[in-house]
Amino acid sequence: MIRFDGRAVLVTGAGRGLGRAYANAFAARGAAVVVHDAGVDREGEGSDRSVADEVVEEIRVAGGTAVASYEDLASEDACASLVAHSVAELGRLDVVVNNAGLVIYEELEEAERSWEVMRRVQVDASFHVSRAAFPVLKGQGYGRFVFTTSGIAMSADDSRPGLAAYCAGKMAQVGLMVVVGAEGREHGILSNAISPVAATRVYTRPAEPGELEPEQVAPGVLFLASEQCSLTGVVLAGAGGRFDVRRWTRSAGVDFGRDPVEPERIAESWAEIAS
Repeated sequence: MIRFDGRAVLVTGAGRGLGRAYANAFAARGAAVVVHDAGVDREGEGSDRSVADEVVEEIRVAGGTAVASYEDLASEDACASLVAHSVAELGRLDVVVNNAGLVIYEELEEAERSWEVMRRVQVDASFHVSRAAFPVLKGQGYGRFVFTTSGIAMSADDSRPGLAAYCAGKMAQVGLMVVVGAEGREHGILSNAISPVAATRVYTRPAEPGELEPEQVAPGVLFLASEQCSLTGVVLAGAGGRFDVRRWTRSAGVDFGRDPVEPERIAESWAEIAS
């Protein structure tokens, strides 16, 4: 049975939606949880501490252990402070779930308006939180990172107009996942990613009750964060109770030799190159 007794788990953006479901699920299986949420609105503005506090209260009423954290992860210092606070409050840190994120729709030509805030939340925060946490986990000889990506960012067929900054940030987390996994493996640290779909406040398509619930994604995150998981560098997609693994594959290719070929040879041989 997957349990987290004696483990400390940090979930960023844990006050609503997916993060809230993750935090409650970890606590229900014995983890002490740091519920981080800055309480911002959909545009990344404002600050409402009650968002994190309500989840902490839910966990405590259910008999679990949780503490709140409210840092605005827009700066490196805030990210480092979050990790330090987590260790100080719980005495250790075993799992980091980089879940905090925003969705802002802007066409590519206009996306500079949202780029700075999206970069800070989607790229910088995960980078700096992970950098701060890595030596803590390394010192213990054990740890799990779960990053958050999106199927919308991984496929032109699945993507949508207006999500340039969002997709750039979600693919940046895949890069972070890969590097953290490569550097962490020898220290007992594994790194994977969840690609979730759930009807949260940033989801814009119609969904029936029970169709795309955050709680349906949470089991995948708990598996990736558990001792039973021996994988690293994996993207697990979860939506509505269905899970699958997203992979990048390499074709057999064609060796044209060391002399440069004309681009027409590439065009003529494309079917063989890509097969």
